[in-house]
Amino acid sequence: MIVYPVSQRFLQALAESHRPVTEAVRFHADGRTEDLPITGGTVTVDRSQQCRRTVSLASSDLGLIPRTAADRLAAHGARIRITSGLQLGEFRELVPVGVFRVDEVGGDVDTGPVTITGKSLECVVADDKFTAPYRATGTAVGAITALIRRSIPDAAVDSSRATDAAIGPRVFDTGSDPWAAVTEIGTAIGCEVYADADGGFVIAPLADILTTAPVWTIAAGEGGVYIQANRGLSTSGVRNGWLVRGENTEIGIAPVSQLVVDNDPGSPTYWGGPFGRRPDFYSSPTITTSAAALAAGTLKLRASMAPTATADLTSLPNPALEPGDVLLGVYPDGTRELHQVHAFPIDLGTGGTFTVQTISAREGT
Repeated sequence: MIVYPVSQRFLQALAESHRPVTEAVRFHADGRTEDLPITGGTVTVDRSQQCRRTVSLASSDLGLIPRTAADRLAAHGARIRITSGLQLGEFRELVPVGVFRVDEVGGDVDTGPVTITGKSLECVVADDKFTAPYRATGTAVGAITALIRRSIPDAAVDSSRATDAAIGPRVFDTGSDPWAAVTEIGTAIGCEVYADADGGFVIAPLADILTTAPVWTIAAGEGGVYIQANRGLSTSGVRNGWLVRGENTEIGIAPVSQLVVDNDPGSPTYWGGPFGRRPDFYSSPTITTSAAALAAGTLKLRASMAPTATADLTSLPNPALEPGDVLLGVYPDGTRELHQVHAFPIDLGTGGTFTVQTISAREGT
């Protein structure tokens, strides 16, 4: 995971007094675009949700309230792209914060305001339920790409951080969720799949917090963006081992299994330590090799072992973040910790502050 590419000046300006800037563009089916006037709103980014990004916009333009299905923002497949950033003197830089399918538009036809809500493009795939049994085969990246483009033919799919591999053939039942199928196949190569802020799709492993360089520093003191933090420790839901199994009778390959555990003696969740053994289990016919079982187990372990310590960091906002990004937090007492982003809101009005929920916190250097 990497923060959306921004200039060094952008990161510096976040800590300075600046004017927040937001732009929203409506996409027409014929390729035309239209700027939408907005007065505020929020983009919520949450790694735990099927659709990672959701939006709620406010506008004073009463003409946006649809009266018929042909109106310009009727909720029948309309899409909007939102960018957010800052202006500091002559310097201005915006980054994408989401491409959304519009789900609801409404408001008082006389006084407003108009409210527009939507979800990121995973929802397009998820809602396109299978109307007949669907057979996925070949490689994981190929199968995932085919599933996404079944619903969005021109979708961009970035698999540059994935290590592709063959999967066992898998038949998904009529009526089942194609995005759940995408997620299952991604797990077979140790990857998450999600729609990014620019409306493309990404197939990538969850970053290892201990080996990934932080993309941003939330530091207290002069020139820093730190405001406050809530720190906690919880073992609820923590797993320090995953037994992953795969069996595919269609191709006659013997069952495979792999137990992946926290084998770091210095870790508080060490498999052989006082934390004890707390395994969980996962199986899929797409997994046909020990290497695939290891990759799936590593992904599951990395996500479920992490929350030994959690923190909610309140800072000046950075709309360029992505769930999974690794941050360095520097507290007022000088303590340094590595954090991995789980969720955060982006205020599309005044900017204000925002709170980053993390899925892990580890001592940093």
